[in-house]
Amino acid sequence: MTDSVFQRGRALLRTRRVAALVSLVAAVVVVHGCVVGRLAGYATALQQAQAEPAPTRMQALYVRSMEPLTPVLPAAAELALAPSKAVASTAPAASSPAKFSHADVVAETQTDVPADGGDGPPAFLDPNMPPDEAASQASAPASASTSASASSSTAGGSSPGTGTGGPYQWPESTRVSFELTGNYRGPVSGSAQVEWVHDGGRYQVHLDVRVGLSVAPFMSRTMSSEGLITAQGLKPYRYDQLTKLPFREPSRSTLFIDADGVRLSNGTRRDALPGLQDTASQFVQLSWLLSTQAALSSPGGIIEVPLAMPRSVESFSYDVLGLEKLATPFGELEVLHVKPRREAVAGGDMTIEMWLAPQYRYLPMRVVIRQDAETFVDLMITKPPEV
Repeated sequence: MTDSVFQRGRALLRTRRVAALVSLVAAVVVVHGCVVGRLAGYATALQQAQAEPAPTRMQALYVRSMEPLTPVLPAAAELALAPSKAVASTAPAASSPAKFSHADVVAETQTDVPADGGDGPPAFLDPNMPPDEAASQASAPASASTSASASSSTAGGSSPGTGTGGPYQWPESTRVSFELTGNYRGPVSGSAQVEWVHDGGRYQVHLDVRVGLSVAPFMSRTMSSEGLITAQGLKPYRYDQLTKLPFREPSRSTLFIDADGVRLSNGTRRDALPGLQDTASQFVQLSWLLSTQAALSSPGGIIEVPLAMPRSVESFSYDVLGLEKLATPFGELEVLHVKPRREAVAGGDMTIEMWLAPQYRYLPMRVVIRQDAETFVDLMITKPPEV
């Protein structure tokens, strides 16, 4: 009797061990399948990006410095000047800040007339469609609820509040050069530039960052946006981000914005938000918004800008902290301090804090890009913008 019970106990124990082993193997297979599936998705996205090489970079010749303008600003009593701080300032003390949605702002300047020109529509448009119709489709309103008004902002169109009292003119091809300081596992230095280039109704914006010597940088990152100039400002349809580090293969992220939404760098798709921008195009889009809508520069306000980034699509909220004095190599400037509400965290998307000069079409004079609390670069303009 005792031997029988003992044998049954051993058999039950063996059965349980076999069941546990089978469960473990099944779990490993499932996890392995998920990992392989995810890697396959990344590989497919990489193959798609490699099959669609980065657009040829537009070239421009810069021959002179940009002439400063006399901008249109809110009432002087509303603009309290404060000294510029080295890093982030505290949030404004407004109890009920005005909130400006990017979609609402572009609706106020919307017309049905697209920007003229543009050589070659983006890939998501029908290649057999006539160029004028393609440009019109690309600049169509982002949602059916937005209503047209009398102002437009085409390449040769008009918009209010440009600083000169006349029609808004998109700036000539422009380059802004910066000195770089910051921290990446220790203090770093280098250079950077923002370049805006356009040819008729098509544009490119490039943000080039180099850490170390310009001839042999320790690290470099290029963020490039390409798209169309429309009555609602910029309409990006492609964003490329290329990062180079020593002893490593270059890392590339590419996203596409088309009529169906956004294809992220890992191949997944997200819905596109009205007025969507990317990391590079937002600099020029903010310049257009603030140049055409003087009320946006009122201290205490919030500007919401929807952004497509390599890993996500979401709306970023920027606090308008007001005008500050910024010392530059070519004199002291009054700049508008715009700070993201979100804090940068490790593993997340970058945050960008900006000091924009009204007299230079609200182009950035200083930019702080944060990857996390300890990793950042601080870009300070070195000379007037070149055109």
